[in-house]
Amino acid sequence: MNFDWNDIPILLALARHGSMSAAGRALGVDPSTMSRRLVAAESALQTRLFIRDNAGYKATDAGTAFLGYAERILGDVQSMLLETRNEASAISGSVRITAVDFLFSHWLVQHMPQLARTYPNLQLQLIPANRALSFTRREADFALRLARPAEDAALVMRKVADIGFAIYAATPFAQVPPEQWPQQPWLGYGEDLDDTPEMCWLRRFVPDANFALRASSVTTLIHACESGLGMALLPCFLGEREGLVRLSGAVVVREIWLLAHRDAGRIGRFQAVSDWLREVFDQDAAQLSGEHLDVRALGAVEVSRG
Repeated sequence: MNFDWNDIPILLALARHGSMSAAGRALGVDPSTMSRRLVAAESALQTRLFIRDNAGYKATDAGTAFLGYAERILGDVQSMLLETRNEASAISGSVRITAVDFLFSHWLVQHMPQLARTYPNLQLQLIPANRALSFTRREADFALRLARPAEDAALVMRKVADIGFAIYAATPFAQVPPEQWPQQPWLGYGEDLDDTPEMCWLRRFVPDANFALRASSVTTLIHACESGLGMALLPCFLGEREGLVRLSGAVVVREIWLLAHRDAGRIGRFQAVSDWLREVFDQDAAQLSGEHLDVRALGAVEVSRG
């Protein structure tokens, strides 16, 4: 059966108005087109749907049966579209964000109460991951990455901030002059992060380092640094933590990119989260880049952008 479902509104309008001209005016369709669509529908169904007399078009028994189902189908379609649009514009439900863990645990979570007060029915799912999750398979709705990703037709991407990394150490190391820093114990990132700009900088600055600890978790490195185990290259937004002193300016600067699926802008909750992320990145731009703190040894070491 080669029936065109787009003919349903035409047939319903004809039954309601009883004439081609009136039905055509109601739908904004030319009467000749209305007539052709009626012929095509009856041909596809192999059934006479309407008869014409002096009073106009009247449904046959078969037409009456067809129109009863057609009315329900059209109503269901309209309800489906309306509920879909309502769901798309509602600021509620789950939104999944993936990023390296330290962006969540040491920065983003402090902004979440603001989002929760504005949208109490919104639920964030934070997915710590260094690997790229699939937007096509809907493993994540947003991703924060520390480098510009490869072009992908399914993605929209925007640079949202620079993130600086500076030299940190426990308070006793603050008395060590910069020229002696390479001879101090250091903390490094795990072997799986060997190719990152942070490790590349450390290998240049401390070429003979015998790392006291290597860990892929920034949180682990922070605690080890606080304990006095060694000096470390850490994100500048840590600020002045108790027992931890920032000793340099930002010696490594990386870009933060916000990634989303192209369809995200059509869904209300995704648009709300996207706007919120951009707002908090703009608000904390100086803190993230490391430009907000006084630095004791600014310019003492080289700066790398990656």
